[in-house]
Amino acid sequence: MNFAAKSIISSLTILLISAALPATATAAPNKKAINLNCKVTTAKGHSIKNIELPQVKVSQKNRQITLVTNCGDVVIEADPRQAPVTVAAISALAKGGFFNQTICHRLTKIDSNFLHCGDPTATGMGGPNFEYQNENLPVAAPGNYPEGTVAIWNSKEITNGSQFFVVYADSTLPANYSIWGKVIKGLDIVKAVAKEGVADGSNDGLPKRTLAIEKVKVR
Repeated sequence: MNFAAKSIISSLTILLISAALPATATAAPNKKAINLNCKVTTAKGHSIKNIELPQVKVSQKNRQITLVTNCGDVVIEADPRQAPVTVAAISALAKGGFFNQTICHRLTKIDSNFLHCGDPTATGMGGPNFEYQNENLPVAAPGNYPEGTVAIWNSKEITNGSQFFVVYADSTLPANYSIWGKVIKGLDIVKAVAKEGVADGSNDGLPKRTLAIEKVKVR
């Protein structure tokens, strides 16, 4: 076999091998992380405003509750059909200015991933002068609080009131927290705050980046 024939066979072999190999997958471009453009805020822990729990009227129409923060708007679609008392309470507090000039006081990144807000005192111990029962609890199962979920915080010392949390990544939690809405816009802001971490370098505590709720709009 002459040299020219060998060259042709070698070229054909390379072509056949290349055709047999799977095409290299092109990685999907990563979604560009948001660059937080936060304004200076004067929000800080302060005394609690007295707001009365309103009469609960079950609505068949979802509400939009917009957290106007120093880093941009976080819009929550609230579901009064599934959580009528909770949505009524949050709406009344918002309309009464309860959440104005408050900061989100806790970020957790341990077994759960959420940003904790809604306490004017910024201590995790504050709340309104009323309490109410749980509703719309999820099942006790892995991932029972998916990304974007908004739920009411409670504990042995503090029952349902004003404190709520926004889940920024799928989380498994005890099925103790009433789910009342879902973030439909601005979750990237919460994720960006979470990415910057906790102020003291731990996995649970005051966020390094201050996220202040300047006011809340309800419609």
